Amino acid sequence: MPPAWTIRHATPADAAACAAIYEPYVRDTVISFETEPPTAEEMARRIESSLAEHAWLVLETEGEAGPELIGYAYATQHRTRAAYRWACDVSIYLDRDRRGNGAGKALYGALFPHLKERGFHRALAGIAIPNDASLGIHRSFGFTEVGTYRRIGWKFDAWHDVTWMQLDL
Repeated sequence: MPPAWTIRHATPADAAACAAIYEPYVRDTVISFETEPPTAEEMARRIESSLAEHAWLVLETEGEAGPELIGYAYATQHRTRAAYRWACDVSIYLDRDRRGNGAGKALYGALFPHLKERGFHRALAGIAIPNDASLGIHRSFGFTEVGTYRRIGWKFDAWHDVTWMQLDL
């Protein structure tokens, strides 16, 4: 990891920056199946919820005006039934102008050991396809494909598939 990067646990104060990173993924892509970008207040609620049981990490770099948040990775509950307690869904989002420099690998490289320390057994990722970059980073960490939900999400006047991958932590 370049010395100018810092990975740390998110706080609600990071919500506006996380929402700004996430907003173009919601507005312009099918990477997220949300159709309305969350507000900073909603993002703060999500951060607090994730931190309570799982993890939410942010990656900062030194900008002209101080630390600049350029990406985040987090885990959430996979399903609500008790037997799923030790499985979690993971996601990663980077500033769209800052991809391809190892930031995603640095974030996931910090997230997975943290989840393992908290007792989680399996990480799952649902990836709207096609998305070669996301499939690639997940494969690089050892995720394996376990199935594809066909025509499961409707966005931008079209049906989209989601491939599910899993990693033993």
